[in-house]
Amino acid sequence: MYQYDAYDQKMVNERVAQYRDQTERFLAGEIPADEFQQLRLRNGLYVQRLAPMLRIAVPYGMLSSEQLRKVAHITRHYDKGYGHFTTRQNIQLNWPLLEEVPDILEELASVQMHAIQTSGSCVRNVTTDQYAGAAKDEIEDSRPWAELLRQWSTFHPEFNWLPRKFKIAVTGSTEDRAAIQVHDIGIRIIKRDGEKGFQILAGGGLGRTPVIGSLIKDFVEQEHLLTYVEAVLRVYNRYGRRDNKYKARIKILVRAMTPEVFAEKVEEEWANIKDGPGTLTDDEINRAKSCFMPPAYESLEDVDPQDELISDNRAFGDWLGHNVLPHRVPGYAIVNLAIKSTGVAPGDVTDEQMELIADFADTYSFSELRVTHEQNVTLADVRQKDLFTLWQSLVHAKLASPNLGLLTDMICCPGGDYCSLANAKSIPVAEAIQRRFDDLDYLHDLGELHINISGCMNACGHHHVGNIGILGVDKKGKEFYQVSIGGSANSAASIAKILGPSFAREEVPNVIETIVNLYAEKREAEEEFLDTFHRLGIQPFKDAVYPRND
Repeated sequence: MYQYDAYDQKMVNERVAQYRDQTERFLAGEIPADEFQQLRLRNGLYVQRLAPMLRIAVPYGMLSSEQLRKVAHITRHYDKGYGHFTTRQNIQLNWPLLEEVPDILEELASVQMHAIQTSGSCVRNVTTDQYAGAAKDEIEDSRPWAELLRQWSTFHPEFNWLPRKFKIAVTGSTEDRAAIQVHDIGIRIIKRDGEKGFQILAGGGLGRTPVIGSLIKDFVEQEHLLTYVEAVLRVYNRYGRRDNKYKARIKILVRAMTPEVFAEKVEEEWANIKDGPGTLTDDEINRAKSCFMPPAYESLEDVDPQDELISDNRAFGDWLGHNVLPHRVPGYAIVNLAIKSTGVAPGDVTDEQMELIADFADTYSFSELRVTHEQNVTLADVRQKDLFTLWQSLVHAKLASPNLGLLTDMICCPGGDYCSLANAKSIPVAEAIQRRFDDLDYLHDLGELHINISGCMNACGHHHVGNIGILGVDKKGKEFYQVSIGGSANSAASIAKILGPSFAREEVPNVIETIVNLYAEKREAEEEFLDTFHRLGIQPFKDAVYPRND
């Protein structure tokens, strides 16, 4: 993974010192609250419903074991002993004291971490495929390109005050696991005529106006990636609306202009900077790639020594079938830790669990781990012969739920329990659904089925692209929930369709059960939920959930 050089470390240290001074002056009454708001947001600090919230940057989801142990230490000494993995592959602390945040940032800086640009109208954390560098379907490792984009965008003077926040995602695989089509800019590594380059999508996003991004450039050569992305941002910065924050995202601009006209504007802007100082040299590309060289893999053959164990240990077999994926290197496997135990808020991890995960990374995966946008954790490089031993350790740590990609593996925002923007609580809804569907055999029979929950239209829980999406809404001061179905964030991305009128919280598990029962009844063979939905359409689900009294 990328390691700071002296310049990086100096820059982060100076930022910590600057923010410490700003905080002290605010607490002394020398900086007004509205002015301090912009300063704290630039350092990842929000003021939420009950306490401040600090969002820690995890570039493209990669962490070292040392960094995760530091986060565990911080949650124990400055918070309430747990953190929250977000859908941008970051980590949030929900209970820090405002006056102690500079100390937290100093602790983070000691392990090459920070909270810069995790909020505000700027380029946010660049995300990518959690299996990058290990996936069998990979065209090229996307992490060096995500790192180049991170370095380019951090403190970029032209893009520190955009009309709204800006999100970029990169994938280097044939299967999109980074949800690039619902980002402001989505970047897909492709190969054309033997040359690797990029397809560029723009104008995707969720929130109040969910939109699938449009292809605006079919092929960009590798050396031109940064200049082309800069041209996109320049057009957005120039023409994006600033009079209405609900209309300020690039998706609104692309739709208003049409993708064709927007692409023309980008080409015009690009002509001014193409081949300029932002052009990537071979040396610079190779420098970035050198930070992500393959670890010291052993020369192994693909084996499955657990065959005999599976018949005697069904739980292990279930875990292998759902949480372990093939690796591009023989003798290795990709292991997913599902952070979704019933009774625990999806994405929440205790300080003790963080330290255990760090230990697992040291022992089994070259001291590295990845935070996924589904709020889980991936160990990308585990020897196949170690899988059973690792599984036993995960069971003891309560991190071995064999439910990856199943109904109870929900994406869920913190909701009204924490967030001041939320219309309704998310976590109790997630827990109620998990308790309703607590039969693993039934879940395995159902197969892949994604439920996403958001507490408001900001869609931090990505409800628009859930196979089943749940949105918290306010009805005359009371919490209700709108249900939608048919969404997807993968290569065939789609926006879910609203089922109908909203429901009270206690009704939601019954509604989900009705939808799932209809799917189980109508599916053909091993048909997945989305396939059944596309074959039947939405009306049978409407009829089941809202029966007519004819």
